[in-house]
Amino acid sequence: MLGDPVAHSLSPHIHTAALAATGIPGAYTARRVEGAGLAAAVAEIRAGTLDGANVTMPHKETAAALCDRLAGAARRIGAVNTLVRVGDDVVGHITDVDGVRLAWEWEQLPTDTPVLVLGAGGAAAAACIALEGRNVAVTTRRPETADALVARIATGATTVPWGSGVLGAVVVNATPLGMRGERLPEGVLAQAAGLLDMAYGSGTTPAVATMRRRGLPAAGGVTMLLGQAVESFRLWTGRTAPLAAMRAALGDAPVGTGVRV
Repeated sequence: MLGDPVAHSLSPHIHTAALAATGIPGAYTARRVEGAGLAAAVAEIRAGTLDGANVTMPHKETAAALCDRLAGAARRIGAVNTLVRVGDDVVGHITDVDGVRLAWEWEQLPTDTPVLVLGAGGAAAAACIALEGRNVAVTTRRPETADALVARIATGATTVPWGSGVLGAVVVNATPLGMRGERLPEGVLAQAAGLLDMAYGSGTTPAVATMRRRGLPAAGGVTMLLGQAVESFRLWTGRTAPLAAMRAALGDAPVGTGVRV
């Protein structure tokens, strides 16, 4: 795992358990890196010193530029969260798309409602791709970034002012709000029918807690993390991820109760 910060990351627990469960030798560790450290790590993958890596904030776009080629949705988004060595090349993938789809399925979020995406970075773009064909609206603090995301990725989506809700929508929080206990703008959840909160910290985020108090479906960031990890593991190993072992490795982490193993 490459990023800054990374101390909070649960990915090493998930992937260490997956390697043990499948009998694949190796180790997965978190490495805090700045720009130069990221470039050095990509060079290690290209040289075969490392077999691959996950990338997290704030390096997803920078990592994409360091890859020899991008696969699938990563080409559209221009951001990656998974690096895989293929021959002498480093190939970038964005398994956040799979994480959104799996979290949606596991937590049985509504599939016939509008969607309101908060944010305009790589995670928000991944959500827009995962939910293509739905009635999607995007909102950010800076309206021009929402406009740019819609123009580049989410053709057919609309934008709404920051802090506004969309009646009956599933809210997708693709911002860091909630990692340290921050609350989403009051109006965002007032009319929501469900929530996928990509943020996770030491406990349930305020947004997830609010939705569950109302008896509405809510998937937390750890559920999303588990979903994207399943696809990353497959890309690195060619093996089906051992979901039960990966889920068990999270212990008391706030994974949604709907996760099927």
